[in-house]
Amino acid sequence: MIEIKNLHKKFDDKIALNGINLKIKQGSVLGILGPNGSGKTTLIKSILNIVIPDCGTIKIMGSKTLNNSNYLKNIGYLSQSAEFPQNLKVYQLFELMKSIRSQQNDQKYFIEMFKLNEFLHKKLNSLSGGTKQKINISLAFLFNPQIIILDEPTSGLDPISLIHLKKIIQREKEKGKTILVTSHIMSFIEEISDDILFLLEGSIFFKGKINEVKSKSITKEKSDNFITDFERAIINILKNKND
Repeated sequence: MIEIKNLHKKFDDKIALNGINLKIKQGSVLGILGPNGSGKTTLIKSILNIVIPDCGTIKIMGSKTLNNSNYLKNIGYLSQSAEFPQNLKVYQLFELMKSIRSQQNDQKYFIEMFKLNEFLHKKLNSLSGGTKQKINISLAFLFNPQIIILDEPTSGLDPISLIHLKKIIQREKEKGKTILVTSHIMSFIEEISDDILFLLEGSIFFKGKINEVKSKSITKEKSDNFITDFERAIINILKNKND
């Protein structure tokens, strides 16, 4: 579905991506983790042709992405900072996006899931950040894309909306969609993901199943029980790297 070979990107003197090789299979959820500046967003933007790599290739569904915009119709994208005309009402935004894209999913499902009916006739500039995020998530899934990329989708969501997001991700995965999710919330990634990609300083530090992550670092310490086994494993793996 997605194949990346020898991807490099540098911004001035900073290496953002350093030889990324990656295959992402169809019908799976890949959780992308890593500290700030690890290359998560640069990788996502390279897949979307927003950032042009210095070298390397990306293939989506068998087609190279460079100088090719046709593949983008098969992608739904939630940006960390999605911006729309603030004077538009919510229903007008939905209609505008539907006039641009086809292959629509069930709009009613997303509106009811996130309880957006009461906001449809309100302008975007009057809405809270959490409500805007629900709208942005709905638009990412709305056009029945084969690949869905969610960059920090939990930002601004209340606990109930977070549960709804998990349900939506599971629903679309069951349809055979390929979903990439970046997040700083490891418990969320642990719940939704089939595989984990951990980036560090622009390189792949780990890729595999969550159980494989846990098996790499087992500790009997009881002083930090507020940390999950998955979170503890990530912390200990990073400690071992730095030792």
